Amino acid sequence: MANTRSTTLDAPWQSPEEEPIVRIENLVKNFGSVYAVDDISLSIHRGEFFSLLGASGCGKTTLLRMLAGFETPSSGRIYIDGQDVTHVPPYERPVNMMFQSYALFPHMSVEDNIAFGLKQEGMPKAERAERVAEMMELVQIERFAKRKPHQLSGGQRQRVALARALAKHPKILLLDEPLGALDKKLREKTQFELVNIQERLGITFIVVTHDQEEAMTMSSRIALMHEGRLEQVDTPRHMYEFPSTRYAASFIGSVNLFHGYVARQQDDKLWIQSDDTGAELLVRHSQPLPTGAEVSVAIRPEKIRLIDQPTGSENEVQGVIKEIAYLGDVSIYHVDLPTGKRIQFTQPNIQALAEQPLTWEQSVTLSWLPNSCGVLTE
Repeated sequence: MANTRSTTLDAPWQSPEEEPIVRIENLVKNFGSVYAVDDISLSIHRGEFFSLLGASGCGKTTLLRMLAGFETPSSGRIYIDGQDVTHVPPYERPVNMMFQSYALFPHMSVEDNIAFGLKQEGMPKAERAERVAEMMELVQIERFAKRKPHQLSGGQRQRVALARALAKHPKILLLDEPLGALDKKLREKTQFELVNIQERLGITFIVVTHDQEEAMTMSSRIALMHEGRLEQVDTPRHMYEFPSTRYAASFIGSVNLFHGYVARQQDDKLWIQSDDTGAELLVRHSQPLPTGAEVSVAIRPEKIRLIDQPTGSENEVQGVIKEIAYLGDVSIYHVDLPTGKRIQFTQPNIQALAEQPLTWEQSVTLSWLPNSCGVLTE
């Protein structure tokens, strides 16, 4: 899950001098006894490609609709570009939104749908035509310019909606599952196009998605939501490598979690006694933890190495391969340990082999480095 954004991209959220373009303070939205958004505070900076990520029902779309002005908060404040917009109607906010349901005008052609907002604002005809052409080229719908929405596929209609949302170059563009109806190849291509146009125009994008790979690919930062609250707000790389909770570790990518207790600590070395592995695990961890504290050790499948034979070192387990998934570029192996714990590890398929070197019911020895895993206390 590689991030498309430049490694030299500024990180304005790390500077206390940078004013965020969106500031959310203690935002709550409840429907009776159900809290869709539960006391969220969040800052989003200019030029960010920011994703609200989470499972269905976590509150991410409700939060987006409150930013757009389509839902009124039960309590809390929303500031956009320094202005309190908590109770400002949608049409007076400097934002535009692409709806998951497309919301296209059925009687208008594709180009007229895209041009509608520009025409309402009084943009000159020649400039309007140029902008519409640019947007149609971006989302690859030039040949459908004269068609009506009912003559398009679901994916084509969604591309029209995306082009219309981008056409006005708003300060903030809100997108609710913008790529959900596109096929895999087109979705991957559009992810890069979205990032490129966002960087070129300097528009702040706030995207709702349940697709972790989509969020990891496009975002400068991700807010992972769970049951109406923020689980973790971080860059894609940091959220993957250093999840702050067990939920974050499990939601972003695949992970092996070993339950255990702190046995001892010396400097940045932490030994965890784990019944899941039947042995002590060694982790690099600089923060002091009390002896006996309950923790989880998290290790990603790709960081586990296959070794020829046991050496008796820490972070070494033996087991039997029970499941194999061949995905082309990598193979995923599910291994049962003698304790009954099942773990995953992956191996890249570098060479096209007639036979796989590993097979079902094969005994293997696995190990990992102390600085390749992390300790979770929540």
